[in-house]
Amino acid sequence: MTQAAAMTTGAATADAAIHLRDVSVHFGDITGLKEASFDIAPGEFVSVVGPSGCGKTTLLNRLLSEDHGQRILVMVNDFGAINIDASLIAAASSDTLTLSNGCVCCTMGADLFMAMGDALDRRPRPDHLVIEASGVADPAKIADAARTEPEMSYGGIAVVVDALNWPALADDPLIGAQLQDQVRVADMLLVSKTDGTIADGLAQRLTALTPAPQIDLSMAPEVAPLLLSGILPRPASPKTAPHPAYVGWSHDSDQRFSRASLFEKLTQAPANLYRIKGRVLGLDAPGWEIHRVGTQVDIKRCETPRTQLVALGPAAGLTRQDIENWWAA
Repeated sequence: MTQAAAMTTGAATADAAIHLRDVSVHFGDITGLKEASFDIAPGEFVSVVGPSGCGKTTLLNRLLSEDHGQRILVMVNDFGAINIDASLIAAASSDTLTLSNGCVCCTMGADLFMAMGDALDRRPRPDHLVIEASGVADPAKIADAARTEPEMSYGGIAVVVDALNWPALADDPLIGAQLQDQVRVADMLLVSKTDGTIADGLAQRLTALTPAPQIDLSMAPEVAPLLLSGILPRPASPKTAPHPAYVGWSHDSDQRFSRASLFEKLTQAPANLYRIKGRVLGLDAPGWEIHRVGTQVDIKRCETPRTQLVALGPAAGLTRQDIENWWAA
């Protein structure tokens, strides 16, 4: 990555904390930003969005572990009664504010606005507020909430696109329209799970939905410059359609699995249960961290005191009892 920036206070916004002039950001052959000038105000607000399992948590772990010298407050919001995302963001323990009220776009009132107010009341006040939105969130509505807060500067929407699973999920008759809407409102697309390049077919599909720059996360040595100073938000977000209803499920027990039996269990999940994640006690290891997106299953060793899982799928053709019956079988 190379950055060329001329810092000046000439015609800058009076209350801006950082002034950037003629900034270009390159990631290999990809130009993420070209000769842009902008100001970053105190209390900048950035929303990180994408389908569950696309890599948002991994992105935030990178952001919080980098040596950028900024006070960043991350607000984690995801489905399920167990705040599983907060437990998985290992680097964020004291700087993560977890919302436990479900889908942000469906509960836009009290919790989000109160959490934003709490962030502004913290001393010292954070330099940046980053929301990891639920995989079923409407980022445009989160952006609208940020724009109404006079003490915040809206920093834009970064949507994480899973190169392995997004094309199939975007074609799904139940959830595809929502995933495409998330891309449409993006100010920057961060493409995860690539082999070092964004496939032409995926790049073309994304370009047809939005003019937002596409960045291959595997080629980005640092993510802080992208999220904190690389996004140029549009004046207003495009309109999005209401998303379908979802069924959420959570599980907490001392149940143990071998890796083989756990893999078999996950491959037999109900067809519409497109996202499962959490930590499971092991028989042949201390524990397993699991992620299932669509038909892709990922299992790796971890330490965990309990078996704790959350799962999500569209309500059409799926009930919570269906999920319970699958897990109990």
